[in-house]
Amino acid sequence: MAPATASQKQSIAQFVALTDCTDAAAAKFLRSAQWNIDRAVDNYFTSRWNTGDDKITAALNKIFDKYRDDTQKEAAVISIEGAMQFLSDINVQLDEVTCLGIMELCKCPTMGEFPQEGFVTGWKEAKCDTIPKMAEHANQLRATIPTDKDLFRRVYCHTFPISRMAGQRNLPYDLAAEQWRLLFTADRGGVPWSTETTPWLEWWLEFLEERGKKAVSKDLWQQLELFMRKTREDESFGWWSADAAWPGTLDDFVGWVQGKRAQGNAMEH
Repeated sequence: MAPATASQKQSIAQFVALTDCTDAAAAKFLRSAQWNIDRAVDNYFTSRWNTGDDKITAALNKIFDKYRDDTQKEAAVISIEGAMQFLSDINVQLDEVTCLGIMELCKCPTMGEFPQEGFVTGWKEAKCDTIPKMAEHANQLRATIPTDKDLFRRVYCHTFPISRMAGQRNLPYDLAAEQWRLLFTADRGGVPWSTETTPWLEWWLEFLEERGKKAVSKDLWQQLELFMRKTREDESFGWWSADAAWPGTLDDFVGWVQGKRAQGNAMEH
């Protein structure tokens, strides 16, 4: 192989400065790119990314295999027993919102079941390829979910489909109430739904119980999170309008709250 010319040596030096690689690696990529330094640098970083991606995927598949259910022949999944062990290993409790955050990250189709594709893709996007990194990411979720509105809404909305019974479109009241108590209280990592004068969550559940504990639709579930935000910002309903596109159940709840408040004022007098 002919020795590098002066201009080629200069290109090698530039390449090394840009990539922090060895002279030999620089020369290899430059030669393959006909000494076009921009193309050579692009090829170098693309090569590194693909190699790293393959290693991360392999590491995540190995972790997945540690917890997967070998009895599931048709699809590769981590089912409930393996999921409980996995969550325990990354220091996540089953009765905290962070658990729902992990399931949203991995796009779990049902409660406590991790599909391989969702597991690998989710953790790859989070840049976590070891159990300690996953535990640290869980800590970050624990701190961020209550304060990041977009993240909380993603977790909240994902909770509906994974909580439904198989084949059911709506969520039974008892299951919905259980999840609302988790998501709308601060002690387990949720957003507390209460204001200075109104115990909103308690009143919401009381209202639904009085109406016969009807099953909860997806629309009502999703709109309630927006309604919760509004009531936390302004508990006097200054933002509410009967002409707005809220579900009828929430319209009725507004009237119920107003009546309850009026009754309370009357009792004080």
